[in-house]
Amino acid sequence: MGLIHIYCGDGKGKTTASIGLAVRAAGAGMRVHIVQLLKGSKTAELESLALIPNIRVTRPDRNYGFTFSMTDEDKAAITKCHNALLEEALREMKNDEIDMLVIDEFCAGYNCGLVDKALADEIILHKPEKCELVLTGRDPEQKYVDAADYVSEIRAVKHPYEKGIDARRGIEF
Repeated sequence: MGLIHIYCGDGKGKTTASIGLAVRAAGAGMRVHIVQLLKGSKTAELESLALIPNIRVTRPDRNYGFTFSMTDEDKAAITKCHNALLEEALREMKNDEIDMLVIDEFCAGYNCGLVDKALADEIILHKPEKCELVLTGRDPEQKYVDAADYVSEIRAVKHPYEKGIDARRGIEF
């Protein structure tokens, strides 16, 4: 039986926690598909995940930047891209081709209107019983929190950004 996990909150580590779970699942022989929303630039975890046979990562076709700097055309393009990635993942879930689906930055994509909300509901609220589902991001929709079996809130207590230290390769990206 597959359950639903949500890693949320304003702290660092939501993606890291979901990737750790994906690595554990792959080590147990599970077939894992990680869909990264809003992430089109090269991040260090891609190098490691590419070495693990049971993990596949899909993400936007390019870096669209932060949502606040996207043009209307960028928002339309990334929404189309996100929906295609999620439709593929839904098909894999329904066809029993994957054992775990991780949707990284799901909450941001959903809350910014960059995914089809009916498609999101289909994936989360009507997921196949056997598939484990993992969502990350800030401020998850209450209906998804209610549907989840695990909800872990990662709270920022202190962060180097507050001291002017920029994101570092291998740590934040």
